[in-house]
Amino acid sequence: MNLRIWRNSGRRWAAALAFACLCSEAAAAYPERPIRVIVPIALGSVTDVIMRKAAQPLAERLGQAVVIDNRPGASGIIGAEACAKAPPDGYTICAIYHATTSFNPIFFDRLPYDPDKDFSPITRLFFLVEGIAVSSATGAKSFDDMRSFARGHPGKVSFGTLGDQSVQELMIGWLNQLWGTRIVGVPYKGGGPIATAIGANEIQMGQMGLGNFIAMKEAGKLDILTVNSDARSPLLPNVPTMKELALEGFDSKSWWGIAAPRGVPADAVARLHSAFKEVFENPEFVSFLQAQYVDGALTTPEGFKAFLTSDRDKARKLIGLYKAKR
Repeated sequence: MNLRIWRNSGRRWAAALAFACLCSEAAAAYPERPIRVIVPIALGSVTDVIMRKAAQPLAERLGQAVVIDNRPGASGIIGAEACAKAPPDGYTICAIYHATTSFNPIFFDRLPYDPDKDFSPITRLFFLVEGIAVSSATGAKSFDDMRSFARGHPGKVSFGTLGDQSVQELMIGWLNQLWGTRIVGVPYKGGGPIATAIGANEIQMGQMGLGNFIAMKEAGKLDILTVNSDARSPLLPNVPTMKELALEGFDSKSWWGIAAPRGVPADAVARLHSAFKEVFENPEFVSFLQAQYVDGALTTPEGFKAFLTSDRDKARKLIGLYKAKR
């Protein structure tokens, strides 16, 4: 009888051990299928270019294909909603940016996603070095030139935006206050389309990441008048900073990061964070980022979460300052 009990007990322990091993293998197997990355900006925009460049080295580290899914429009709202409503299994993640979690919650009374509850932060990726570009057709070679042009063409100077209540709309309001002009906004789905429109003189101005503008600048179709950074870009040494031009009133720095739908398993967050960290801190990839006028700025998931809170506070102060002056 005792031998039989011992044998039954042994079988139960063996079964439990086998089950534990299977669970461990299942947990370690993530990811088991391709991972989709929702990018809420148009094909060809600088962030899209960066994410597509990162897809292959990410796939090599994760052991599965990484597929870019562009969902542009409406100040990032379309992409953010798609991400928030995706299954929280680690197989859909999304690129988010300052509009997603900092400006949209303040600009819009109702959003189809909750910026505080619907996302699991993974890492901040980079800050964009931005610049104000103008069509060469305006003849403007300096900020003062463009101010004179805008004043001389009231209501006829257009500025590319990412939609209603986007950060670019705030920039237009700030410029109109500063210059006493009537610049109007025209919505596009990304920096790439905005750069193309400026180059074709469909619109006359825009502020986006510099990487969007370089091809058109080299083709002689637009000029970059100023950069929004602490120091001049070594790639554009003749372009002054906004600080040099005493234009520090619009204190906003654009950033991008990676998040997942709320509730994604912790092991998936850790695996994804590790993969992005390895890729974005690789020296060759850092050089690529610099060529796109981007400053790498990775964080831990916890660090990114804290940053999102502080950036929302910064956005609220900027919007409050603008409204107070209206």
